[in-house]
Amino acid sequence: MEILKRIPGYALALRTVKIYLRKLWVRVVIMGLMSVVAIGLTQLLERVLPDAIATAVAAHSADRLLNIIANAMLAVTTFSITSMVTLHRATSQQWSPRVHRLLLQDKTTQNTLAVFIGAYVYALLAIIMRELGIYEEERATVLFFTTVGVLAVIVVYLIRWVLHLQTFGSLTQTAEQVERTTREKFRERFDNPCLGANALTEPVPEEGELILVKTSGYINEIYTEVLNAAAQELDADVYLLRNIGDFVFVNEPLAKVIRGDGPKDESDYESIEEALRDSVVIGIERSFDQDPRFGLIAMGEIASKALSPGINDPGTAIDMINRVARVLSHYEDETSKDRSEPLERVWVEPLDPAVLIDDGFGALARDGATLYEVQHRLQSVLKALTHHPDHELARAAGLAAGVMMNRAQDSMSFDDDRKRLWEAFRDEGTAPE
Repeated sequence: MEILKRIPGYALALRTVKIYLRKLWVRVVIMGLMSVVAIGLTQLLERVLPDAIATAVAAHSADRLLNIIANAMLAVTTFSITSMVTLHRATSQQWSPRVHRLLLQDKTTQNTLAVFIGAYVYALLAIIMRELGIYEEERATVLFFTTVGVLAVIVVYLIRWVLHLQTFGSLTQTAEQVERTTREKFRERFDNPCLGANALTEPVPEEGELILVKTSGYINEIYTEVLNAAAQELDADVYLLRNIGDFVFVNEPLAKVIRGDGPKDESDYESIEEALRDSVVIGIERSFDQDPRFGLIAMGEIASKALSPGINDPGTAIDMINRVARVLSHYEDETSKDRSEPLERVWVEPLDPAVLIDDGFGALARDGATLYEVQHRLQSVLKALTHHPDHELARAAGLAAGVMMNRAQDSMSFDDDRKRLWEAFRDEGTAPE
């Protein structure tokens, strides 16, 4: 499997399939096709079954069940879609618009809606075929028991949907989903350091040709396998100057290409330029797909929103601080990972621990600078992160703790709060001089 993942076409196809499987309409189409297949199979089985079994149930028995499914699924699907839209809007307004993208990919919601619509399609097709006389009146055993099976699936997913609605869109469920997704994206990144490319830790060579951005937007994905294959074919080295999650503007340098010593053809430059633009996906919105930093930012925004005067919920901010700390506690240095076969022709900058800490804590540290309980918890987790095995992350946590302490000292108006925070911070051994 690891060998297959390094094949450019396979890697691109696998990521494309994953992206489409997260879309609601794809699951709906799949369930609709399964409904059509189920109807077709009932016809085939009805014809091969012995007469004694095939005629055990009359078609009018299945008609009542099909009518129940058709009528119920239309109402239930409409209710479910209304509930989903309402919860998505409420969550976006109350916590952060960024979590809306995650809620749209909720598997339970997508599967439930797909099953409901698929069952509706099944019932409609069966009713139409009954009205056309395709099903014989006396041979409907397979149709009846297939319909019973569809009803059983509907009941199971209806129960799952009701249980899911109890927490769907709540702060706890939303925060858990953001944290879980962020951990998964960090794990994917650490399992494939620098997106499989070489770590760009040294200054980019001055020689070479710059490739400019042709459209403004966020870098959502970088298919390094595809880019590496093109670079090998053209005997070139590609240094990516921007990373996942960066916002790039038109005519801004995106990468630098250094071609080998062989004869240089202008078409080669155009080929590597085209490969780079095909490999770097730029969108109008930031995505969670290859961007673990985006998850940290989303959690920080939830905390910052909770500290607004209209909500005034320091407890949520403290919970987000804990969640960000849990994610960062699993940080690994990409440059120290032992990799047997990195992509030879592509260089990507590794994640910066200082940037990660600012992504997760920067906004809430500013918006909660006057609140003692928020600042105390923030300093506590930063102190814990100073003992992280990775020295760069530990150092970045110590520096951030000093900066955030200075901001809190300048922002707090109550002397006793400033003194208590300073004393607690100084006792932990990280107070700035």
